[in-house]
Amino acid sequence: MWTNEELEQRINQAVEWLRERVQAAQSKGIVVGVSGGVDSAVVAGLAKRAFPEQSIGVIMPAGSNPVDREDALLIAETLGLKVVEVDLTEPHQTILQTVQEVLDKQGLAFAGNLCQGNLKARLRMSTLYTVANSQNYLVAGTDNGPESYTGYFTKFGDGGVDVLPITSLTKTEVRAWAAQLGLPDQIVNRVPTAGLWPGQTDEQEMGVTYDMIDRYLLGEAVPEEIAQKIEAMHRQSEHKRQLPPGLELPKLEKL
Repeated sequence: MWTNEELEQRINQAVEWLRERVQAAQSKGIVVGVSGGVDSAVVAGLAKRAFPEQSIGVIMPAGSNPVDREDALLIAETLGLKVVEVDLTEPHQTILQTVQEVLDKQGLAFAGNLCQGNLKARLRMSTLYTVANSQNYLVAGTDNGPESYTGYFTKFGDGGVDVLPITSLTKTEVRAWAAQLGLPDQIVNRVPTAGLWPGQTDEQEMGVTYDMIDRYLLGEAVPEEIAQKIEAMHRQSEHKRQLPPGLELPKLEKL
């Protein structure tokens, strides 16, 4: 494993990178959604170090497990991070019910868990940008290396951000950074979940553990069926990592 000195050096590199990105964008600070999970905790910690007085954590419950909010508040308290809370439960349910009613009238299918989970992520993205725009801050994303590679994020949801400071880290590294940043053990070792629906966990939804993806990304041996699954997820999610394609037509000659 890594020494404290090695971890501190890499954390400082990430902090300096955030400062450079904010300066290049002529912005003033960082906004990050704080879910209660270890990834958002680490990004919140980096934001606080980079901009002690110009960083904001946003807690966005949407029919969520109360434990998520409690853990998010614990993260903010530990880091001394300024937080705002925006309850998205009502707008989430209003949009969801309205769309479902319209589709039902047309006899069109409605994919419950998928629709409501992705809507929740996209409402959170819109909320973060509303806060960020009001302060002239950038939105920092919380996707780690395994999530970025497999596409385990919502397009234009948690994937809709300005900067991704931990996208090169394995999940193991994220946990190590969290401990180095002084976050509590219950956050460092929390079961990964996006909180998209009751009982949802990341690994159950992906069908593969973070440990296996970590090992694969590091070039270590994993069972062949696991490697094939990870690569399939990577291929199928390629569109999430690209800008939307645009049709390029030849220029018309002037009449």
